[in-house]
Amino acid sequence: TYPSAWILPIVPPPIRGGWVSVEKGLITGIGADAPRGAVDLGDVAVLPALVNAQTHLELSHLRGKVARAGRFLDWIRAVVAARREYPDPQDRTILDAARSAIVEAHSSGTGLIGDVRNTLATAALLQEAGMTARVFYELLALNAADPSARVAAACAAAEAAHQAAPTVRVSLAPHAPYSVSQGMFAAIREHLDAHPGDVSSVHLAESPEEVQFLRTGGGGWRDLLQELGVWSDSWQTPRRSPVMYLAEMGFLGSGVLVVHAVQCSDDDLARLAAIGTTVVSCPRSNRYVGVGDPPLAAFYAAGLPVAFGTDSLASVEDLQMFGELAAARRVAPRVPAHDLLESATLTGATALGFGREFGSIEAGKRAALIAVRLPVHIDDVEEYLLSGVEPDAIAWLDAATPDSE
Repeated sequence: TYPSAWILPIVPPPIRGGWVSVEKGLITGIGADAPRGAVDLGDVAVLPALVNAQTHLELSHLRGKVARAGRFLDWIRAVVAARREYPDPQDRTILDAARSAIVEAHSSGTGLIGDVRNTLATAALLQEAGMTARVFYELLALNAADPSARVAAACAAAEAAHQAAPTVRVSLAPHAPYSVSQGMFAAIREHLDAHPGDVSSVHLAESPEEVQFLRTGGGGWRDLLQELGVWSDSWQTPRRSPVMYLAEMGFLGSGVLVVHAVQCSDDDLARLAAIGTTVVSCPRSNRYVGVGDPPLAAFYAAGLPVAFGTDSLASVEDLQMFGELAAARRVAPRVPAHDLLESATLTGATALGFGREFGSIEAGKRAALIAVRLPVHIDDVEEYLLSGVEPDAIAWLDAATPDSE
């Protein structure tokens, strides 16, 4: 049994002077008024491990190599150029950087990751590190000759990766509407429909250039696609917003995570809410790559489930989710602190398909719990946790000292 100054179950309100009991890696109880003789953890808040619902571990080797950008396409060009230095996804530099990123995420309180990959190399690394994860095997194909065959081959590769790393769940994910054909979206949707309960994700409505491209067929994205040699003359301009394009196509659903959604109208948000889509917001990355702050308050006002992710180390300084929460508080100062914390825990876990195991302190769930050291006399513990908690103030509960019961 672990008594502490605060217990944050996430579902009910915080409990001052509460306790949580753990046995064989599972939560067995929670309450107020700790049993006599229990060794108090002191001035700490115990809460579920945080969930990083969107990152790209394969880009971790680009940390510090891609500068902040005033325009998204400038950042994209810099990333493409930097990646050309390491064309082999099994390069030791790439793998070692990904390993270090996983360790960094864990040490700063993250217990569940949604990792988006163009290859499947990180599945084994996540398994090796003991990090629970959903790996999204990301497909890009604006001009694939046979989308169904491409998806079938990707499914086989994903299944092989899961067999080699059984604690890591692997899903297929289209990259974005400017890099994936309608045929590929349809083939991935068909796969999802055949596997109820599976989860996918898509980068959507991230930049103004994306909106322009889908509405007019021209602009910076068209230029870049032609420059990279991946443009297809068969692609037809939808003349819709990114959200409406994928919604009317039938791709979006409650099992598809929409990442970013920075460039959304009220109608777009209403459509996403009606579908039941979770938005994964990455406010620090959005500012870094030059697309602007996400409309976080509008997400919550529209009734959208919101999760958080750091995105990659090519667009953010670290993988600390408490840093992401501090950025979210800056962007959305009036959103209740409890809602932001729920987004970074239970909503993220549910969106990744792990809601029965992670994200809240409830009997039967995994004891993936962290203890955050608090200053004395904290009355609003939830607001404090949005202030930018540093890794040296975070400990995993299994590293704390329980009582002898």
